[in-house]
Amino acid sequence: MADSLVVMVDSPPNLESSREKSHRQAKSMQDQRTTHLAEAENSPSNIQKAIAEFVGTYILIFAGCGAALVNEKLSITIVGIAIVAGLALTVAIYSVGHVSGGHFNPAVTIGLAVVRKIQLKLVPIYVLCQFMAATLASLTLKLLYHDEVDIGVTVTQFTSSTSYLEALVWESIITAILMLTICGVATDHRGSKDLAGAAIGISVLINVIIAGPITGASMNPARSLGPAIVSGVYKNIWVYLIGPTLGAVFASMLYTFLRVSKQAKPVDRT
Repeated sequence: MADSLVVMVDSPPNLESSREKSHRQAKSMQDQRTTHLAEAENSPSNIQKAIAEFVGTYILIFAGCGAALVNEKLSITIVGIAIVAGLALTVAIYSVGHVSGGHFNPAVTIGLAVVRKIQLKLVPIYVLCQFMAATLASLTLKLLYHDEVDIGVTVTQFTSSTSYLEALVWESIITAILMLTICGVATDHRGSKDLAGAAIGISVLINVIIAGPITGASMNPARSLGPAIVSGVYKNIWVYLIGPTLGAVFASMLYTFLRVSKQAKPVDRT
């Protein structure tokens, strides 16, 4: 009786590898969809983001302008004011920055909007909340200090020896430094998110020490407009609205050029 002929047919190795790769890709896509859905469900609402921007900006302006008022009664010098401003921003970022992104500055919001790091519909909401918070913080200080110190000392002004162009350049440069720091540590996947608040606060501290005696080192249109509204002094206010905005937009566009668009992926050798 003839032996049965058994033919063993193996699956082509390339076909099996292709199936495994397709399976991994499908699983990866499913995991990504699940992650996106979870993030969407857990992400803050626009109202929560707006409130966070209001609270953070209030903390920043209340402390920063408060330090300027304290300096009138007890000289803490520009170094003391700089330390308070830097620490106040750090506190605000770590407190509510994870809710809204921690802008607390119309120039930062506009700069990030230009490079599409924030939804355009949030820009007017953020900017309005920032201006309102700065005004309320200044009004609070005025009411609490009564007539002991003139709230006008919190209004940012540049020295008489400084021209309009020089003041614009000063404010643009120091705001660009602030914005570059924000882009580097807070919006880039290569940055250290845990140290973002400290790094951004230090950049403000440095800028205030350097530019504070010249322009007041605003770096923030809300920081300048809030005290101006409460005191009724609008002299040269346009410098502090335009200068920081130009610096923030330039820095955000510059960092977009420096940014790596995607994270490097490991090479699949299967």
